[in-house]
Amino acid sequence: MDFLKKLMGYFNPTSFFKKSENLNSSLKFMHGTNRLSIWMMLIAVLVMIYRYFLK
Repeated sequence: MDFLKKLMGYFNPTSFFKKSENLNSSLKFMHGTNRLSIWMMLIAVLVMIYRYFLK
């Protein structure tokens, strides 16, 4: 259950701009880039599934 809460907190779009005092700027940018790439991958998979069932 704790894992699911952490996962949903990681994918929360409002956490992209949340300030954190314990992370330096390069680590913060790395996490933001990782989140963005995961969201783009999920959208691409959904588009592929949609196109597969559309044909």
